[in-house]
Amino acid sequence: MKTLSALFFITLLLSVNTKAQNNESQLPYHEIPPYPESYSAGTVAARLIDGLGFRYYWATEGLRSEDLEYRPSEAARTTLETLDHIYGLSQIIVNSTLRVPNDRSVEQPELSFEEKRRMTLLNLQKASNILKECTQEDIEQLKIIFKNGENTSEFPFWNQLNGPVADALWHAGQVVSFRRSSGNPINPNVSVFSGKLRK
Repeated sequence: MKTLSALFFITLLLSVNTKAQNNESQLPYHEIPPYPESYSAGTVAARLIDGLGFRYYWATEGLRSEDLEYRPSEAARTTLETLDHIYGLSQIIVNSTLRVPNDRSVEQPELSFEEKRRMTLLNLQKASNILKECTQEDIEQLKIIFKNGENTSEFPFWNQLNGPVADALWHAGQVVSFRRSSGNPINPNVSVFSGKLRK
């Protein structure tokens, strides 16, 4: 009977582990997507976001609770607070491509780390896919729109590149640094140059 119980327990663990791996592999940016056949304003902007998605995927893969709670100093954000910020930046990025205002008065739902990670990656993927289909004229119409009550402010797509996208890249690098400091370095086989895991 003990053997049967042990076999059941091992089978259950393997099933849970396989399910977790399958869910993980369904997330975008395990590898950077193939590059487009031609250069355009939209495909170049999309590729920049794909690079961010790949870096974010691996910066956040396998984070433990102690990694999420880590902060390098009292004045610094924790890793989880940094990930909250990146998630907010991903919303600004995708909202711009969807032509939706960023309404600061809307209360955001509480998300677990796993949900936040998934939503961030999906936001980046959606923005990239939209940009790949954009013409030069479409890009010129994309704006970052902030709404706060009756007040609205708009910024051109240029601000998307030097603002939220560059900021998210910066913070993804912080997460990599923080996790190294908390004893859980990023997978050494990650190649940001090729956008793949080295064999």
